[in-house]
Amino acid sequence: MPDNDRGANGRSPTIRLCVYCGTNVGTSPAYVEAATALGAEMAVRGIGLVYGGGRLGLMGAVADAVLAGGGDVAGVIPQSLVRAELAHPGLTSLEVSDTMHTRKARMAELADGFIALAGGFGTFEELLEVLTWNQLGFIRKPVVLFDVDRFYAPLIEMFANAVAAGFVRADHAALAQRATTVDEVLGLATAPAPATAHKWIDLDTI
Repeated sequence: MPDNDRGANGRSPTIRLCVYCGTNVGTSPAYVEAATALGAEMAVRGIGLVYGGGRLGLMGAVADAVLAGGGDVAGVIPQSLVRAELAHPGLTSLEVSDTMHTRKARMAELADGFIALAGGFGTFEELLEVLTWNQLGFIRKPVVLFDVDRFYAPLIEMFANAVAAGFVRADHAALAQRATTVDEVLGLATAPAPATAHKWIDLDTI
């Protein structure tokens, strides 16, 4: 499979966005449509894709759309999933990691920002991890929820509940930026991350 720094159009991306999403397509065609539209527009804008390297579900859809537009797609996949024949065979580059932990760290290292499409437990875990890293100041990279058909509405409500209960600062909850169109998503994901205070609310009273 290809292993270089350029997409099919010969351009090296100036910015790379990591997209987290499901290995299933979901029950609504809107999810695949959103993934495809996002990937196609990323290719048009010369934005590289970083993702989990799979060929199935929304992961495959967004990667295929970027590749179809001549864009750059960097996949990172653990060896166990390569053996299960889940790796996408046509990426610009594919790195094989030893573990899921090293996979996630490498994806975050390669990316300038993060987008969460619909997905399951793995998508939620990856999303919450990069939000936590931003909250703690380990990274400062934008995180955007592509909220198709209000998929992320309950999670956003949960964040608001955590703010009201005194466990999350309002500006940290705002790190999870919400968008409903491809243009909004890419605008937020390529802009600077929101500024935040330190995490420890209780220190404000000391």
